[in-house]
Amino acid sequence: MTGSLFKGNFWTSDILSTIGYDSIVQHLNNGRKNCKEFEDFLKERASIEEKYGKDLLSLARKKPCGQSETNTLKRALEVFKQQVDNVAQSHIYLAQTLREEARKMEEFREKQKSQQKKTELIMDAAHKQKSLQFKKTMDAKKNYEQKCRDKDEAEQAVHRSANMANPKQQEKLFVKLATSKTAVEDSDKLYMLQINTLDRVRNEWQSEHIKACEVFEAQECERINFFRNALWLHMNQLSQQCVTSDEMYEKVRKSLEMCSIEKDIEYFVNQRGTGQTPPAPIMYENFYCPQKNAAPGKATGPNLARRGPLPNPKSLPENKAFSGWHF
Repeated sequence: MTGSLFKGNFWTSDILSTIGYDSIVQHLNNGRKNCKEFEDFLKERASIEEKYGKDLLSLARKKPCGQSETNTLKRALEVFKQQVDNVAQSHIYLAQTLREEARKMEEFREKQKSQQKKTELIMDAAHKQKSLQFKKTMDAKKNYEQKCRDKDEAEQAVHRSANMANPKQQEKLFVKLATSKTAVEDSDKLYMLQINTLDRVRNEWQSEHIKACEVFEAQECERINFFRNALWLHMNQLSQQCVTSDEMYEKVRKSLEMCSIEKDIEYFVNQRGTGQTPPAPIMYENFYCPQKNAAPGKATGPNLARRGPLPNPKSLPENKAFSGWHF
């Protein structure tokens, strides 16, 4: 608490002015507006968290991710998908938590509005009574001053008629003077009564103004504290979300540490291996003289050194151009 600062710093010399009070009320209204803005912020953040959570959940459950992997890496991917699912669920839960915090802010804001309204009704009545009594007092003063002027004029008229020979006219002036004196006395009494009443009303208003300042200052201290704590809690919730997500991701990292490249390769070989014997070499086969028992691994193409003699042709062409050739 800061002490009672409001009640000592929002006065004015004008008895009809409410500028100090109005300044406090406007400040409180702005404070509630700020609370409403933070409340709306929480609701919108909750919608974002919920949408993100649902989108992430859909991704984790519907989108294939390494579905043909095997053995240790497959198990790590299963942990990965499950933890992404868990992270998505945590964001959806965070959205619910943020909406609950927004609801609490709304309740607090409405409670303060109701409390302020009660004080404002009392102050409005005090301001109205003060203004009305001030007007009555000023009217009484105006009437009193007019009666005084009337008496002064009556006295002057009597002095001017001192040498008049008409006694009836003088008598009328004396009657008028007496009447004006009585009117002055009556108006003076009414004026004093209104002054006293105004002083009482002013004191009552001043007392209510001090009470209102104390109530409003207490409300503002409460609002600032509540708003500050709400913002602090919001930061803690977001930090906890990060911690929770990291704990889930750590489980994925742990599962990745258990992955074994050698085991996954060995598993694939054991599960999908097709045999240990490679295909035999394809041997050369002479079209004219097949060699069924040729040693494996030998020549796979023509081998002129081992080729047999060409067969003799059945007839030779009678062409002199070939007469010098022998086979």
